[in-house]
Amino acid sequence: MSLLKPLVLTKVVEHDLCIGCGACISVCPSKALDITWNNYGFLVAQANENRCDNDGACLNVCPFNTEPNESYQNEDGLAIQYLSGVPLYHPKIGHYNSLYAGYSHKHRESSSSGGIGTYIYEKLFDLGIIKHVVTVGDSNKPDAHYQYKVVSSKEELLTISKTRYHPVTLATVLTEIKELDGDVAISGVGCFIKAIRLAQNNDPSLKEKIKFLVGIICGGVKSTFFTEYLADKAGATSNQFSNPEYRVKDPESTASDYGFSCIDNPTKIRKIIKMRQVGDMWGSGLFKANACDFCDDVTTELADISLGDAWLSPYDQDGRGHNVAVSRSNIADQILQQGLISGELELEELSQESFLASQQGSFNHRHDGINTRIEMVKRIGMATPPTRVMPTPLPFYLQLVQKARRCTRAKSLQIWALHKNSIVFDKNMKLEKLKLKVITKLSHVIRRAKSSIGIKS
Repeated sequence: MSLLKPLVLTKVVEHDLCIGCGACISVCPSKALDITWNNYGFLVAQANENRCDNDGACLNVCPFNTEPNESYQNEDGLAIQYLSGVPLYHPKIGHYNSLYAGYSHKHRESSSSGGIGTYIYEKLFDLGIIKHVVTVGDSNKPDAHYQYKVVSSKEELLTISKTRYHPVTLATVLTEIKELDGDVAISGVGCFIKAIRLAQNNDPSLKEKIKFLVGIICGGVKSTFFTEYLADKAGATSNQFSNPEYRVKDPESTASDYGFSCIDNPTKIRKIIKMRQVGDMWGSGLFKANACDFCDDVTTELADISLGDAWLSPYDQDGRGHNVAVSRSNIADQILQQGLISGELELEELSQESFLASQQGSFNHRHDGINTRIEMVKRIGMATPPTRVMPTPLPFYLQLVQKARRCTRAKSLQIWALHKNSIVFDKNMKLEKLKLKVITKLSHVIRRAKSSIGIKS
């Protein structure tokens, strides 16, 4: 047997495209891969001492596969398999039954947004469709605040109904669920949901076992540095904190006026900071994974239901939270309709235009700018996964925005890795963030000027 290097390393990890989903670990026949933390606070695949004797099983389940073979399917091909019979389609939304904005009366207060995700899980339990939920909860590992865990009761589910902007992995979970008594539902962001669908194609037992997927509409996977930075800004003792909460709602304010909190371990005092005090952490790309710049699945197209925040008036004016929900399977639609009829859910149907507007910022960045970013990394010899977005040349001023965001993203990771101090970080990032702000404002001025004289940007 020849000693091979796992292909997922040479085709994905070495191009800084590993998102840490861990699907490759679960399918590796020679157990030659582990998941580990890299120097920038991300979980990535890594070779271990075992011999790699396979020719690419790991690559076939990777959502960022840079060299897919003919049998590998993208979101469009996988949707035909797993969402067959769904009546509606939009190239930015994917296949779907219905679009909604709303919330769960019971779960809204304890959730990061509208609580519809927790409601869906509760009903899946009630209907006997599942016996377990695989979702992100508190970690029992010393090197992580959160991890994927198996929840087997509605009562336990209520303790973990929060958004976690923290790296996690499915590396062991995909193997563990095969041993569970009963079927499961799993939550995840778009790339993780895609990895699960690819793993189901690879292993029929997973296709049988996994009955429902809840997709989280994602603005980008953050490094652990994101959590460390916010904790430091909130006043926690240097890297001695626990229980980070990323979406502390203010019912008296707007949906975007949320805070971050954590427990300062030496004092046991809860520290909190409003996110508006730290500036734009999403549009600037701070602490974001490189792979996210080459993902064109904005709405988690392969899930049974996709849930996000309703960044749309009037919903975004309510600090208690609203979800947008994209129903993509008959089960999801039935649960939502029954919730509406029973009064357990407050739902309003959205038009395509309204839903697209609720995620417009993500579409602008992820779709409109993706080809510019691809060209940028190709010039330095790095590979990218195939995308479905047709090449559209951006005007120079929007190309500058993309370049500035890429620089800001990379520098944020480099600076925090060196200093791990929010004061030093803010000082060192000040010029980079200022350049991005000026370039972005200039692009807005140019776009408005062009629009006023009837020229499309």
